[in-house]
Amino acid sequence: MRKAILVLILSFTLLNCDNDGFNNNNPYLPNYSFSFDVNINLPSYSQLQFVSNSVLITQPGVGVNGIIVFNSGNGYNAYDAGCPNQPLASCSTLTINGINAVCPCDNVEYSLFTGLGGLQYPLKRYRVEVLGNIIRVYN
Repeated sequence: MRKAILVLILSFTLLNCDNDGFNNNNPYLPNYSFSFDVNINLPSYSQLQFVSNSVLITQPGVGVNGIIVFNSGNGYNAYDAGCPNQPLASCSTLTINGINAVCPCDNVEYSLFTGLGGLQYPLKRYRVEVLGNIIRVYN
């Protein structure tokens, strides 16, 4: 009887596992697999040690058009630097304007706190893992 209850509980637990509800599908921005480590002790990323600061990283193989890493005060947010409501084009790399990201194609601003911009698709969010002074951004 104990074994049957244990199997039932284990089955119920395994069937209810999911991918933590993380969804970053966007028809304009493909899903590329990558992992990138940001060392906030390095001068180029040191501003991430302070709340409401962000960094645009445009290295090849990191996101679609690069990534934006933002210190929200409650942790770090990472977004793709591609405009989420525009096809890939020469104007579709976001720029940073304070606590917002701006798409040069249509001048829409997106909050780096929430990723929202008032159009159909929000900023494409990536997973973030903080390991001491290293911020790992991955998809």
